[in-house]
Amino acid sequence: MVITAFELLQRLIEMKLDQDQNPVLLYIVHLMVWLNSVLTFLPYYFFTSISRPKDADFGFALDPETRFALPVLGKPEGPYRAVNAEKKLKALLQPGLDTLAKVFENAVRRIPQKDCLGTREVISEEDERQSDGKVFKKVILGEYQWLSFAETLSAASRLGCGLVSLGQKPKHNIAIFCETRAEWMIAALACFIQGFPLVTFYATLGGPAIFHGLNETEVTHIITSRKLLDNKLKAILPKLSKLQCIIVVDNTPTALPDNPSGISIHNMAAVQKLGDKTEISESEQYQPLPSDIAVIMYTSGSTGTPKGALISHTNIIASITGIAERIPNLSEEDSYIGYLPLAHVLELIAELVCLSHGCRIGYSSAQTLTDQSSMIKRGSKGDTSVLQPTLMAAVPEIMDRIYKNVMAKVEATSCVQRILFTLAYNYKLEQLSRGCSTPLCDIFVFKKVRSLLGGRVRMMFSGGAPLSPATERFMNVCFCCSVGQGYGLTETCGAGTVSQVWDYSSGRVGAPLVCCEIMLKDWLEGNYRTTDKPNPRGEILIGGPNVTMGYYKNHSENQTDFFVDKNGQRWFCTGDIGEFHRDGCLKIIDRKKDLVKLQRGEYVSLGKVEAMLKNCAMVDNICAYARSSETYVIAFVVPNEKQLQALADQYGISGSREELCNNDAMAELVLKVIDKAGVAGACFWRWEEAGVPGGNPRIHGENMQTPHRKIPNLDLNPGLQELRIVRQTH
Repeated sequence: MVITAFELLQRLIEMKLDQDQNPVLLYIVHLMVWLNSVLTFLPYYFFTSISRPKDADFGFALDPETRFALPVLGKPEGPYRAVNAEKKLKALLQPGLDTLAKVFENAVRRIPQKDCLGTREVISEEDERQSDGKVFKKVILGEYQWLSFAETLSAASRLGCGLVSLGQKPKHNIAIFCETRAEWMIAALACFIQGFPLVTFYATLGGPAIFHGLNETEVTHIITSRKLLDNKLKAILPKLSKLQCIIVVDNTPTALPDNPSGISIHNMAAVQKLGDKTEISESEQYQPLPSDIAVIMYTSGSTGTPKGALISHTNIIASITGIAERIPNLSEEDSYIGYLPLAHVLELIAELVCLSHGCRIGYSSAQTLTDQSSMIKRGSKGDTSVLQPTLMAAVPEIMDRIYKNVMAKVEATSCVQRILFTLAYNYKLEQLSRGCSTPLCDIFVFKKVRSLLGGRVRMMFSGGAPLSPATERFMNVCFCCSVGQGYGLTETCGAGTVSQVWDYSSGRVGAPLVCCEIMLKDWLEGNYRTTDKPNPRGEILIGGPNVTMGYYKNHSENQTDFFVDKNGQRWFCTGDIGEFHRDGCLKIIDRKKDLVKLQRGEYVSLGKVEAMLKNCAMVDNICAYARSSETYVIAFVVPNEKQLQALADQYGISGSREELCNNDAMAELVLKVIDKAGVAGACFWRWEEAGVPGGNPRIHGENMQTPHRKIPNLDLNPGLQELRIVRQTH
């Protein structure tokens, strides 16, 4: 049967509000919205001179025959290409711009005096004692201070020349181990100009992982911050026999107690002054080649020893070209807020896309992002409120937190307010599916929610992990912007697919970018075949100029994960399982390493378990785990402290967090909350997966009857202060 807007409204109320509502009030409000739709339709119809949205205006297939990607050989397994790259993949933004130095210099020539990189001035810092005795550092920040495009190029060129005078040579590796900030990008541009392969590390990596990467790449120079030098690097310096020079981006004293002999320490500003005095003749200046390695990007090492992906100038420029094509009207009028780790391919490519098109980048951090962030003093403004960005990247974990925080505030309002919010939410969702806007809802209902991110965001990019359908739909509706859910990997330079700007279907990641093509390969062990009906399914293989050159000093995995076809094109075997819908859009349905076969033969997707339960307000974070020798999955859940305390207060249970974790009665109560969220989430997920691409979602009644068994036990671990949940799966 077809789910109507009113039926969906009722289900959402049952799932989210979980309280009895006044049906008379509900019908009155619903009638008012219906009257509004009738009264506004005719002016909208005649003044906009449209009778029906066109496919070109929207990213989803209004016409079931519309295609956004096609199998170029006519085979169900592909390869699939975007319709505007069917004959040839696109690898360059413009002819001749074949290295990153040329790409940035082209932007400087066009708009030399436009704002480029911005950092907020720190006005004051203070320690604030909390009610539980903890002390948090709070800051008051001023306006953004900007470097123009010309000033940024000058700073990068001076730094590059200074590094040359300190002994750094072209085509010899240099490392950066630093937080996301303007100096990170300036250092990267300096390396791109001079031809230094830049080795990147996450600022969160531990000593052993950092040592492994620095030792493997044999770097002699490293760029870092004073904080990371003191807290992480200092302990491993005696083991780094090749290291000669440390450049600290902060303007702090360079002295380091117990500094190993043979290692010099310099401030970035001092190195730039040294660059002013260094003259490099045109004949001596190395000109990077498109095939040169620009970045050696180390993975986080979450599944083993970190691996360094070899990324050339050609790879990065192809990725920039593909992603930029999916952002409509990208120009120097846009502002981007940078706060994700620049050592992650998602953030690096997003920022290079912006710089290549003249967008300014204002830097931030997770602790200062919004007015409610942990380091922002109450009453002062977070970075999004000051910058008011139009473009933003976010990982699903951040969007999940925003979703849960907003919904928690909605649930704390009055009965009438909750009904109005829910009705406006579903009304807008229905209008978006028809290609219509809802200006009244945006102004009177969602304006306050949208202001959390500055009020001007027009497009968000999501990547790094699967985004749950509920969260994706929430961001579309409440923040009045498109969510470009993308799929890519470090090994494909972040490029693979990005959903179209007006694609409000959820659970899909869009069609292949113009820089690459995608093929499916049978995975018989998981019972996925390219001959499956109604959609071909299999392991995702990505090919194109964006596919990286392999792993650094890792011949065995280069042989298994990468291959070159008869036409000389490189391909990467992702290990992810996908299916292509009829309109050419890809949906990620599983992962070979994510699937665990339980003792009874069932396959369980750990990622889906985690994504579903993350939407529970009681859950701050979750890690699901399973073994083939067992019949069930376990999950380690970090509880939300506020929700945990509220639940305890509701049932008259007192004690510290550790005492609550040891309380058997609390364990049962928390178990019921998470168990209920799991069932509701499973229903919602099944409804989502039953959607028909490009049409109205249809659902069979039996799919809503989700099989369910009680979780056998829940163990509270006071030492780790986390919930340890063991749940049987079906």
